[in-house]
Amino acid sequence: MARTAVLLTANLSKQRYLVPDWPAPANVLAVASKRDLSQTDAPPLAGFNLARHVADDNARVSDHRQQLRTDLQLTQEPAWLNQIHGTQVVTLPLTGDAIVDADASTSDQSGQVCVVMTADCLPVLFCDRKGTRVAAVHAGWRGLAAGVLENTLGYFPSPTEVMAWFGPAIGQQAFEVGEDVRQAFVSADAQAAACFVPRAEQPNKYLADIYALARLRLQACGVKAIYGGEACTLTQSQDYYSHRRNPASGRQVSLITLL
Repeated sequence: MARTAVLLTANLSKQRYLVPDWPAPANVLAVASKRDLSQTDAPPLAGFNLARHVADDNARVSDHRQQLRTDLQLTQEPAWLNQIHGTQVVTLPLTGDAIVDADASTSDQSGQVCVVMTADCLPVLFCDRKGTRVAAVHAGWRGLAAGVLENTLGYFPSPTEVMAWFGPAIGQQAFEVGEDVRQAFVSADAQAAACFVPRAEQPNKYLADIYALARLRLQACGVKAIYGGEACTLTQSQDYYSHRRNPASGRQVSLITLL
């Protein structure tokens, strides 16, 4: 029987993985990792940390990355990026062993795994309806405001044929920002003002809805099929790492690949 995303994700641990609820083609495998506190390590790195750039034991992270490959039956190592809160998009496969500075990757080749790490920022996964191209995007507020989603959509022949899934990010009830963040979005699109709720007790402070901000950006590009966006990494401490909750936290990943 041919491998399909449904078969590969059917028996995944719900403590360790979140499977997107979206109508992606059968040859598109998409998954987000979770913190998985069945692991016995001490906080703030307790669980299934997949990042090497935090103060975790390198051998332990390697074990976790191998576990990820085993669980998902990945035939190649995911294309890890050095995320810099920018708008750079790279096309897989990459050449050489160096980790490139970028905040998104895309591919039209089977087996190439697009992946981003987050711990409050918004991960966005893209695929087209025919299952011929995928992409993974790290959209912190700076990259989101600067156009990382739009840059990534530029690699798809028709944005109107793209579907998007929002992975776990900080929720509006927890995402406090200043006037500078609000202006970065409102100056580009007046509709973005509705995504910021003023904090009456704190002048020039707002609660920002990063999911709604990303949705506005995608809709402006013609993307109508948008899914996900229910999680909150800060408040759901059993499920997700959060940099705002603890700056020394680990990272979860969101990945997508063509089978």
